[in-house]
Amino acid sequence: MKKVLILTTSTGEGHNQAANSIANTFMKYSYEVITYDFLKSNSKILTNLLVKGYEIAASFFPKTYGFLYNISNTLFITKIISFIFYFLNKKVYKFIRNSNPDVIVVTHPFAVSIATNIKNKINIPIITIVTDFKAHGAYISDKVDAYIVGSNETKNNLIEKGILKDRIFVYGIPVKDKFFKEKIYLSGIDKGDYFNVLLMGGSMGLKNISQVLKELLNNSCKLRITVVCGKNEELRNNLLKKYNNNIKNKKLHILGFSNDIDVLMDYSDLIISKPGGLTSTEAINKRLPLIIPFVIPGQETENVEVLQANGCAIYLNNLLELNLLVSDLINNPDKLKKIEENMANLSSSYSKDNIVKLADKLIQASASNSQFIIKTEFNDNINSKL
Repeated sequence: MKKVLILTTSTGEGHNQAANSIANTFMKYSYEVITYDFLKSNSKILTNLLVKGYEIAASFFPKTYGFLYNISNTLFITKIISFIFYFLNKKVYKFIRNSNPDVIVVTHPFAVSIATNIKNKINIPIITIVTDFKAHGAYISDKVDAYIVGSNETKNNLIEKGILKDRIFVYGIPVKDKFFKEKIYLSGIDKGDYFNVLLMGGSMGLKNISQVLKELLNNSCKLRITVVCGKNEELRNNLLKKYNNNIKNKKLHILGFSNDIDVLMDYSDLIISKPGGLTSTEAINKRLPLIIPFVIPGQETENVEVLQANGCAIYLNNLLELNLLVSDLINNPDKLKKIEENMANLSSSYSKDNIVKLADKLIQASASNSQFIIKTEFNDNINSKL
């Protein structure tokens, strides 16, 4: 039985979600899977500093977080980051030797330097999954055998940073299988019924949701609004208390954390959310048009650029324009359908199965002790060749 080691950690749930999603696909192909939180398992200090620091900065000091993200996205600073994690190398190296994987999959940029430093001692193929639509500088290493990305813009971004194009595969950010199932819901537009809006703010339930909801409730159209507050119970309780009366032409559902986001997407005509890599990919797979009224500066700002370039999302600088936009989409359903077509086009190359098949190919090459160069033909025709 082949074995895959997945390196991840919890600075944002997206990295862990991607790790769990691709783990399930590897298991489907009879791999033994080990998922390893390289921070939590080795350093409580760094875990508290980085994980808690991320949550506090992203939620309460987004501009500061964006500033730190941008300055860390340089070659000089990424080398300093690599040095910070240098003392973890020995511990992770020992774990890798004991677990003896055939391939390593990385879903967090901070793990790239750890994995590639270890590669000097152990010749194990490394696959790195970029969990946003542009790659932070910490992802960059010429020792990574293959990169999995969510768009051609992401691929070009990596090429600009020195990664060989034949090592980059647009197989999509891994999400759960249920997000690959087609929607069967008939739009409220077609039925002359309530138009269904899904309002989300990520697993932390950003408070910006309150402002967006307030605007939507002033919309003149018939709206069924489902609000997902994530783990932010304070936000949910405040909204339940504030909107406990019936509102004309509105049906309001306020939820906490949900494991049924795929079902909620199936019964929605539109999603309003921040543009996290995983949430955006889930919406793209579900062909659910996305409005972005708020972002966490940093990778989400970069995500907006790519999503807009592909016609998969609409970004609002001014929240006061939200109702004009929503009403325009309701009254012009062809605009919604165009976004859905753009999403279908972007996701046409997405395949978790191909990630596993790529891992198989890398393992075969490593076992034969031959230098593996991924041919363009393999990148284009992997299904027919394997």
